[in-house]
Amino acid sequence: MSESAGPLSGIKVVELGGVGPTPFSCQLLSDLGADIIRIDRPPGYDGGAPVAPRFDLLNRGRRSAAIDLKKPEAVAAVLDLVRRADVLVEGFRPGVAERLGLGPDECMGANPGLVYGRMTGWGQHGPLAQAPGHDINYIALTGVLHSIGSAGGPPTPPLNLAGDFGGGALYLAFGILAALLERHGSGRGQVIDAAMVDGSASLMTLFYGLHAAGYWRDERGVNRLDSGAPWYTTYRARDGQWLAIGSNEARFWRNTLRILELDEAEMPDQHDRSRWPEMCERLAEVFATRTRDEWCELAEGEDVCFAPVLSLSEAPQHPHLRARETFIEVEGVVQPAPAPRFSRTPGAVQRPPARPGEHTDEVLGDWGFAPARLAALRAAGAIT
Repeated sequence: MSESAGPLSGIKVVELGGVGPTPFSCQLLSDLGADIIRIDRPPGYDGGAPVAPRFDLLNRGRRSAAIDLKKPEAVAAVLDLVRRADVLVEGFRPGVAERLGLGPDECMGANPGLVYGRMTGWGQHGPLAQAPGHDINYIALTGVLHSIGSAGGPPTPPLNLAGDFGGGALYLAFGILAALLERHGSGRGQVIDAAMVDGSASLMTLFYGLHAAGYWRDERGVNRLDSGAPWYTTYRARDGQWLAIGSNEARFWRNTLRILELDEAEMPDQHDRSRWPEMCERLAEVFATRTRDEWCELAEGEDVCFAPVLSLSEAPQHPHLRARETFIEVEGVVQPAPAPRFSRTPGAVQRPPARPGEHTDEVLGDWGFAPARLAALRAAGAIT
């Protein structure tokens, strides 16, 4: 596949291979045109993805070089790449990159204009900086996990969207782009400390404000946007499938009641919290009288906030998502398309996910390494 002409075309990134939020952040940069060399551990490392490389979609769009960072020759080679790069991204625990000889001091010493992106769960400093963790732990600490779930039930992990991807990868990518923009004026790089606890806390800004105002109860499933409200939740249809309504505004709520053939005058006030459980029960009874598709037909073209709850296999087939080409197929694998969209410089998936080390000679050669240098690195065991 050809290189992207996206808005980041010409930006060169060195990615020290990791898992979760770091590769997703780099996937986003690649989708928008950045030229990224992913430094993977040599083949045989135990700890890679649980699926075949072609399905490891977070690694799409980049070429992979297998480099053993335990070899001093390999570290020297990465520093040479850094001299040619705009950005370096690493997702190690604090101090690991420094021990490898690839910390900010070494890398920015080699390239003062480098944007050095760091991705961790707990951040580069603080009492938990060296503690292990995963998405569920980071969102537990910031109030996110406490806020999601049914009333009276346990907290429900929202996959790993809020910590790894929302609070981690997106904030890292946002920070990298902001630092690149600032560099246009200063000519200097800087270090980005992207921590999932910071990002997931930031995602909760609205709710901390509502809580401080006394509007948001510090409980699950009793508030306006957490399934407590009868007009912002999900209902099971007769066929066992689910429907989602989000009729916050009064006009949408009135139209929803009309589709359900419920008399607004006989219903409690929309914002009477004391009657929400009763209203939820009534709506659940009505939604259970038709199938999901029957409700979709009734709601089509109506001014309501309504959608079927689609599975991973169903979503790519929905007419709206097909019309927008929200999902694409790359070498037989259906996957989300690059986002967002640009009018002049559209993003693109540059290539499918690579096998670790698939492009070692090719990408190092493209980044300026002569054949003799590659032979010397291979003889030293620094590349495979």
